[in-house]
Amino acid sequence: MSKPIILALDFPTTKDVEAFLKPFSNESLYVKVGMELYYQTGPALIDLLKRDGHKVFLDLKLHDIPNTVKRAMKGLASLEVDLVNVHAAGGCAMMEAAVEGLESGTAAGKKRPDCIAVTQLTSTSQEIMQQEILIHHEMKEVVKRYAKFARQSGLEGVVCSALEVPAIKEYCGQDTMTVTPGIRIAGDLAGDQKRVTTPAKARKLGSDAIVVGRSITSAKDPVQAYQQVQQEWSV
Repeated sequence: MSKPIILALDFPTTKDVEAFLKPFSNESLYVKVGMELYYQTGPALIDLLKRDGHKVFLDLKLHDIPNTVKRAMKGLASLEVDLVNVHAAGGCAMMEAAVEGLESGTAAGKKRPDCIAVTQLTSTSQEIMQQEILIHHEMKEVVKRYAKFARQSGLEGVVCSALEVPAIKEYCGQDTMTVTPGIRIAGDLAGDQKRVTTPAKARKLGSDAIVVGRSITSAKDPVQAYQQVQQEWSV
């Protein structure tokens, strides 16, 4: 896997997406379509993005009983997206079912979407995890174990904070794909994220891909902001 910048299209409508992407018309991007956008637009937007030459991370974070996840993934595989995800908290049987669904839903001769598991959301702090989710272990240990379960279940890797990448790579193997949100250009507000870092720091920590949203989408000049992230990420 190359080391892409995944641009989070956190918009409510196709019209908003088209307006945002217009200045990038000569560039093939790797974009993330999350719940807000997909639930409003559905597969039609995915078709549009793929037709325009973009790679797509469909960020729906499936978390349900194994059979439901398997059937859902079979349908999502037909969209020919590049990357999908589940919550590792759903357990190994659920993650294994996700892979089975993707494999059965991928057309002959096509590569199935890569699948990764969310370890802990980057909006989750140690305090939230212990006091609200009732997991009484250190964040790094929980993330490492969830990552190990994901790999054992046949997934390519995980979604995690860049701060946790070195521990995951050491514990699960260097070939474990680490996709890291919570990326901010230096000086930007963290917002609702807790475990954040910069593109340059994420690169040094060994992230395989970074997900960047508001630092680009909310910038006065998104193209310039994207280029700044590219510059920092490539150092």
